[in-house]
Amino acid sequence: MNYKPPRVLRADEISCRIQQVTESYGAIILLYKDARTDMDLLDETFGVMNWQRKHFPIDGNLYCGIEVWDDDKKQWVMKQDVGTESNTEATKGEASDSFKRSGTNWGIGRELYTAGFIFIQLEQGEYKTGKNGQPQAVPSFKLAVKEIDYTDNREIKTLVIVDKNGRVRFTKGKSQYIPQTDAPAKPMQGIPVEKARIPRPAAEPVKVSISVTPEELAQRKKEVAALQKQYNITPEALKAFTDEIKCGKLNEQTQQEYTDFLVALQKRFG
Repeated sequence: MNYKPPRVLRADEISCRIQQVTESYGAIILLYKDARTDMDLLDETFGVMNWQRKHFPIDGNLYCGIEVWDDDKKQWVMKQDVGTESNTEATKGEASDSFKRSGTNWGIGRELYTAGFIFIQLEQGEYKTGKNGQPQAVPSFKLAVKEIDYTDNREIKTLVIVDKNGRVRFTKGKSQYIPQTDAPAKPMQGIPVEKARIPRPAAEPVKVSISVTPEELAQRKKEVAALQKQYNITPEALKAFTDEIKCGKLNEQTQQEYTDFLVALQKRFG
């Protein structure tokens, strides 16, 4: 079989899911595909009549094997993986998940693992406290991939995620997407446009006092420690990194600066 891997996924074939909402109301986002995308890519890559799927239990777990016909060897070639139950329909969710995981073994959507750490700060009205007392996003909060581009090695180099209002909430790399903006202000009545722009002297920098509560600071330290453990970042490496980007101490960062710091930390060590 002259194997050619499935193409990389388009933006409209990728969905966003919130993996976790931190106590500082930051959302950690995962990119994923649905089972229909795997079906479409299998049809497109191998042909409608040249692949099949099988589900079977192993040690009480449901597996899926996707078989592709190898015309050179005159036999089916299988790649398989196990699934996990969903929160709604256990058996159906497990079957669907094992199918998608098996599709990833064939290369479908494997590039999504190169997205890195995606962190979006939730705003007022986008989060609530769940029944377990932990913060969570409200059901109406939706995200979508607006733009995505890849390197020659099939790694994500550009990523733009927007909310349901089309507002950019996360970017990675150099984007070509131009978000919708308000119309430019009209010039003063009776004054030509070229003369309406009056140069103003540069304003003196204003020192802003950042107020971070002890609880917020403790949560930030906890989140940074989790990233250190995940990516094996030594205290020396962390200090060198913070000195390099001149981000300031955790209790001196605004919420946006802290979010940018987390994203930069993951890009460097992830």
